Amino acid sequence: MNRREEKRNLETIPVGSLGMIPLKGCHKLGEKVDYYLVKWRTERESEHKDSLAFSGYQRNTYVLDADVPRFGSGEGKGVIKESVRGTDLYILVDIANYSLTYSLCGHENHMSPDDHYQDLKRIIAAVGGKARRITVIMPYLYESRQHKRSARESLDCALALQEMVNMGVDNIITFDAHDPRVQNAIPLHGFETVQPAYQFIKGLLTHVKGLQIDSDHMMVISPDEGGMTRAIYIANVLGLDMGMFYKRRDYTRVVNGRNPIIAHEFLGSNIEGKDMVIIDDMISSGESVLEVAAALKERKAGKIFVFSTFGLFTAGLERFDKAYEDGTICRVLTTNLIYQTPELLSREWYIDCDMSKYIAYIIDTLNHDASISDLLNPVERIQSIVTRYHAGELA
Repeated sequence: MNRREEKRNLETIPVGSLGMIPLKGCHKLGEKVDYYLVKWRTERESEHKDSLAFSGYQRNTYVLDADVPRFGSGEGKGVIKESVRGTDLYILVDIANYSLTYSLCGHENHMSPDDHYQDLKRIIAAVGGKARRITVIMPYLYESRQHKRSARESLDCALALQEMVNMGVDNIITFDAHDPRVQNAIPLHGFETVQPAYQFIKGLLTHVKGLQIDSDHMMVISPDEGGMTRAIYIANVLGLDMGMFYKRRDYTRVVNGRNPIIAHEFLGSNIEGKDMVIIDDMISSGESVLEVAAALKERKAGKIFVFSTFGLFTAGLERFDKAYEDGTICRVLTTNLIYQTPELLSREWYIDCDMSKYIAYIIDTLNHDASISDLLNPVERIQSIVTRYHAGELA
């Protein structure tokens, strides 16, 4: 199978002139996405490109000048410094970027997810209903971990989705939502949760040589029952067996707002000598995934690779350093959809999976009002790269 071409055949008329606003904390990702959009649209041959319907189609940049300045009190406002009338607008936001700070009454305050979400709403409000269409690309879905109610709790994620569409957002694109059923809060609006399965497999095969990708030598592991869908998809596409752990919790105690895990119980076939791929939506502290990796090693597993869309590493990197040194894990793969520290990027055990090209494909296709079904289900691309890996064609 030939490599997938960069240039998609998009002949439909664009919804509107393309515009993109990457918010603070998302500028680096936005610049990469913009690079691909400019490159493709410059190279794209189209007899309609000079027609009125394609006005503004080919530009030096699609990033619009916007800012969210703050007053000394910490209050802010959204400012868009150029026209957005009739624009097909894409707003990118990384609500997990804690590296940014602002002054609050003379004190340096790190931006929380709440701050980033509030800035998003400020920019949407600054649009003032003038854009042709607004799509929010929020890779790490705001409050996605608070997706269901237990007793007297708030349903923050559902409320945020409803708030965005009430402000005029037409579509919301996120990646690997903690629970995609939260989209039921906005059943009449567009909501896509995208899986980075292809980027994970590409990252692994590009950086690790000598893997035998078959059911006799490799297995996919879900660290809990909630991640079964991800693991089943990867296992089916690669033709591998799947196993899972379920968490045995102590429901008599609450620690840090949750019932503590007292054991990880394994369900699956014999894993002795097989390489393991543990796949989950996020690494928070990393405690659970490392406990699962240790349990697999006790069962005489081979190399252990961890796929996780969002690497938060809230408890630091030291426990992963130790797990790598003692051979518990071989590699950890996460994406650049959220902030990555320089320390993380320098680790020998870490593989960064760049998602900018994928996001550019999605934006480019949606701007033409074309289907993104082939982008959301990358089976052919995965099988192609595995074939090239076995043939020794990957650099």
